[in-house]
Amino acid sequence: MSRYGGYGGFPEYVSVAERREQAKALTAKLKKQGHILSPVVIEGRTIAKTFWGKSWCTNLESFSDYENRLPRGRTYARNGSVIDLKINPGEITAMVNGSSVYDVSIKINAFPESKWKTLVKECSGKIDSLIELLQGKFSKSVMEIITANETGMFPKPNEIKLNCSCPDYADMCKHVAAVLYGVGHRLDERPEDLFILRQTNHMDLVDNTQLGTLSIAETEAPFDGDLSALFGIELANDVPAPSKEPQPLKKAKPPTVRKKKAT
Repeated sequence: MSRYGGYGGFPEYVSVAERREQAKALTAKLKKQGHILSPVVIEGRTIAKTFWGKSWCTNLESFSDYENRLPRGRTYARNGSVIDLKINPGEITAMVNGSSVYDVSIKINAFPESKWKTLVKECSGKIDSLIELLQGKFSKSVMEIITANETGMFPKPNEIKLNCSCPDYADMCKHVAAVLYGVGHRLDERPEDLFILRQTNHMDLVDNTQLGTLSIAETEAPFDGDLSALFGIELANDVPAPSKEPQPLKKAKPPTVRKKKAT
């Protein structure tokens, strides 16, 4: 047996279930120490289910330079190893649990202003609402504009700088790959993070004549398909409709007092 605890110089095998439990325990420990964590928790094998998450992952998997490292990254993402992931303008920071805890930093260039203006112009009048934008429920022509190889929203390898504190010499180690898949999962929950990352204003794509200045960042919770939660109001279809016009309240009649007969 090697010093790594396995055979033939390879680390000892740890099952997915064990890795999940290790990640949960480590996350709980770090939270007790005061760390504010945002872990990537994937149920099942499907990393991304929405237009935004799937498009991010498809773009990632189109990079031939990364294809050898992506499978291990998918496994790490699925087993809960990404114990913290934060998306900020131009940068993704994360913590990944492996043989140790590694810090990952991924810098992504701002989306060029000239390309953004062109993209906004091409999408003009084709996206009617913020909900439609964030759900990714728009026409095929808009999807093609947003995901186009050279002019779309998703970053290219030459726009990405990768860094991990692990000893792996490769530019994309499995920890970085796990974080990039984690971003795909996060975009399922918060698609507006893509626009934050690329330093653009998603509201530029929306028909402002209908939505005014509403911003997803002003809501209390990320959009999850619940319109009531998104806007903080009770929608008509959330409560049973009245069967008829409401009637004005009637005043209650005073109780009848019967006089006793004299005996």
